[in-house]
Amino acid sequence: MYKQNLHTHTTICDGKDSPEDIVKCAIELGFNSIGFSTHTPLPFDTGYPLPEIDFCDYKKRISRLKKEYEGIIDIYTGIEFDLYSKADLDGYDYIIGTTHYLKKDDQYIGIDRSLETVENIIKTHYNNDGLALARHYYQTLATLPQYGNFDIVGHFDLITKNIELKKLFDTDSKSYKNYALEALYALAEKIKIFEVNTGAIARGYRTTPYPMPFILKELKKLGANITLSSDCHDKNYLDCYFNDAISYVKSCGFNKIYVLKGQEFVPEKI
Repeated sequence: MYKQNLHTHTTICDGKDSPEDIVKCAIELGFNSIGFSTHTPLPFDTGYPLPEIDFCDYKKRISRLKKEYEGIIDIYTGIEFDLYSKADLDGYDYIIGTTHYLKKDDQYIGIDRSLETVENIIKTHYNNDGLALARHYYQTLATLPQYGNFDIVGHFDLITKNIELKKLFDTDSKSYKNYALEALYALAEKIKIFEVNTGAIARGYRTTPYPMPFILKELKKLGANITLSSDCHDKNYLDCYFNDAISYVKSCGFNKIYVLKGQEFVPEKI
């Protein structure tokens, strides 16, 4: 059993449950550690307002939980940094770097959206060319290290969120794979851990985790490391698809997953 989740959202940002309830759920599931990764704000209208987050209070709240549950479960204070954010990155146990928005036609466009919305984005901004959207996404994602020092790359191929619902672009094409791998190589030079993320399964978009097998296999060749998370927004899915995800990464050549212990990431055999 995999016993850690570092990509967790609560009522502090856009999750359904309080940090306290998430900790209790993690203990019930037999977890030995849990990490919180509230979203960073963005300097533009995202279309879905997040609560006004006081990050000092956020850190204090999680710190209180660390003390309350000391000796029962390890608790970590993380953050999910969104490219274009101007958030201060000091004072966290770990940082997940992600890209949810692209700048196009003088607009910031959210790509972590419903199938209908993404179809409209492709039509309006990319001349009905889904591969053009994918290319722009990976080119943008590749710039992530310019924004800070990150421990984990979150949901690397988020652009494929709806691909099982409708083939918006051909993920088997040479062009698509080149776009993805160019970003992968750029990021792997700076960030050594990539997330295997089951969140889209919990929310009914996909039946397999991010990233796709060809990406995982290339990560293995590069000597990069992986961690596993559920991108939890609802405690009922805190360990969503973890057992199957372990089999998934094994099929791509991995026999270790990295977990945070204290102040460093260490490998655990699977």
